[in-house]
Amino acid sequence: MERIRKRDGSLADFDPGKIARAVEKAFASTGEGGAEEAASLTAQVVEEIERRFAGGVPTVEDVQDLVEEALIGGGFHRTAKAYIIYRQERSEIRKMKELIGVRDELKLSLNAVHVLKKRYLLKDAAGRVVETPLQMFRRVARAVAEAERYYEQELDPSIWEEEFYRAMVNLEFLPNSPTLMNAGTEVGQLSACFVIPVEDSIPGIFDALKCMALVHKSGGGTGFSFSRLRPRGDVVMSTMGIASGPLSFMRIFDVTTEVIKQGGRRRGANMGILRCDHPDVVEFITAKDKEGFLANFNLSVAVTDEFMRAVEEDDAYYLKNPRTGAVTGSLRARDVFRLMVTQAWRGGDPGLVFIDAVNRANPTPHMGEIEATNPCGEQPLLPFESCNLGSVNLAAMVRGDSFDWERFRTVIQLAVRFLDDVIDINSYPLEQTAEITRGNRKVGLGVMGLADALASLSIPYDSEEGLEMGSRIARFLQEEAHRASEELALERGNFPNYRGSVWDREGRPMRNATVTTIAPTGTISIIAGCSSGIEPFFAITFVRNVIEGTRMVEVNPVFRKVAEEGGFYSEDLMSEIARSGGVRGLEAVPPEVAAAFPTAFDISPEWHVRMQAAFQEHCDNAVSKTVNFPADASIEDVDAVFRLAWRLGCKGITVYRYGSRSEQVLYLGSDSMMRLLEKPDYTVAEAEYAGGCPTPLCFF
Repeated sequence: MERIRKRDGSLADFDPGKIARAVEKAFASTGEGGAEEAASLTAQVVEEIERRFAGGVPTVEDVQDLVEEALIGGGFHRTAKAYIIYRQERSEIRKMKELIGVRDELKLSLNAVHVLKKRYLLKDAAGRVVETPLQMFRRVARAVAEAERYYEQELDPSIWEEEFYRAMVNLEFLPNSPTLMNAGTEVGQLSACFVIPVEDSIPGIFDALKCMALVHKSGGGTGFSFSRLRPRGDVVMSTMGIASGPLSFMRIFDVTTEVIKQGGRRRGANMGILRCDHPDVVEFITAKDKEGFLANFNLSVAVTDEFMRAVEEDDAYYLKNPRTGAVTGSLRARDVFRLMVTQAWRGGDPGLVFIDAVNRANPTPHMGEIEATNPCGEQPLLPFESCNLGSVNLAAMVRGDSFDWERFRTVIQLAVRFLDDVIDINSYPLEQTAEITRGNRKVGLGVMGLADALASLSIPYDSEEGLEMGSRIARFLQEEAHRASEELALERGNFPNYRGSVWDREGRPMRNATVTTIAPTGTISIIAGCSSGIEPFFAITFVRNVIEGTRMVEVNPVFRKVAEEGGFYSEDLMSEIARSGGVRGLEAVPPEVAAAFPTAFDISPEWHVRMQAAFQEHCDNAVSKTVNFPADASIEDVDAVFRLAWRLGCKGITVYRYGSRSEQVLYLGSDSMMRLLEKPDYTVAEAEYAGGCPTPLCFF
């Protein structure tokens, strides 16, 4: 038998190995047999196929029917039942995908297909999906590879198109959402991250508002520093009136974002930053006391080293009017810091941006100071600058029980070239952005799937071994990405603003002013089927709200594999895990397995910060990471984390205490508070939640 007919009617080579692997997996889930029994049963099935379909072509369903018959005939009744249930589950998923209206050749999860339809796949005027996930990746690869012609007109770009396509189809590398959405379309805007300056004048403020609207329309997110705006109560010289202060203008940006996002493919998101020495800093810190106010903003205070030293030494510090530079008063640093900590404990905002650490790492200081970051904090940018991001899937770099460093190197090199090409084909929404982005050519290559990779290697996330592996991955990423950018510089030239940069001082050629960023990944990690960024798992087994009225149980694929191979997988165990989301402390799960599968709420806050710092040490830009606290965490716990992040050299820090906001995208079934709110008694996640901060804005 040489050929088999697939479900879509196409023909493929007949591979008995697929039968053997499916039977082995079924045996592993029941403990009734092993590799020897699977090989024997596979030979029996192949012989029967040859007899029944001599001169013909069997279908996939024909083969699976014969596997069922062989299992039952061989007395493997529990395994036959498990195999039948698995077939039924796959059949239901295929039917759901048909209802969604997406043909999926990659066998992605149902939720991935739902997210792709909602956000990424092209549609016709009637809203019908007109491309498959494979076609989406082909569209993106073809569009990005066209940039290769800019440097070698005789080159056939299909060579690089195929390389880009394979990396994405294999889910080894994915670019940020705007690239997947817009590459090869009329929109053509491919960057996720923008920073827009807000000048201290009515024209300047509303110019920034217009710029924000254009960026959001194209699928990007925006960061702002409002530190240049004069404080509330200051004089307005042109009218001799009184200034209303930064917070009043932030409301206008927030409302505009709300209006624009109603017609977009994904919600707009903003980062609002105010310096710690701005006279309105206390009002800014407490801005979200009323839930729902500035709902489209993440807030962060830009704190200086001087301020943090004053906190440590219990000193006062000065407030300055940004219009005049005059000192307007002083505050006790510990009081202001305590207020930040308390507000973060109450609802997650504000975070901190360690602005001096950010500017010490500014690769182009001759181009100006960095004042703000993108919405999730991982990308510090100069005024009007943008950056396109991408992430390597670490879960796909694990082969058996080892990490494939050579494949990691190859994908890094390819990804840097891809991201550099994006800069050239990008259609920028603002002229100022086009100029400075092409001048600095910043890209941000990061990773996702760290938790999956560590678990696959039996390394606990919250361990010295976990930190050592995280640091090794970060260092390898940094070194290889820099090497790839250096090779591109020799091939294509340095970035235009190279002279006067830190790379110029080092005498090292570099195509991109920055190369690495650790982003939260969000929906692209759902597509890839891995954990978000460098976050730990948010749950091992949980219920996903896939589409309205449809909930499906999701089991972490790495845990399922380990449990099946270890002989302790069962539906009852999965139901038990779904109540709390985690496996630590469960008698049915071996201790060494439980240790390798911690959830965000199993891990003490210190380990969260230490892992963030391990990656920050080897990262050009910054690291997006949320320190998740249990509901009963104290204000002192948050205080300790903020101080630790500064001491360890992080560029920013964000925390979230579970249940501190009424609207979340993750609910733990074991939480008594959730039962009081009449929530289900199992862990529930919304469709687009992949890990990190469990609030709606954070999974932008």
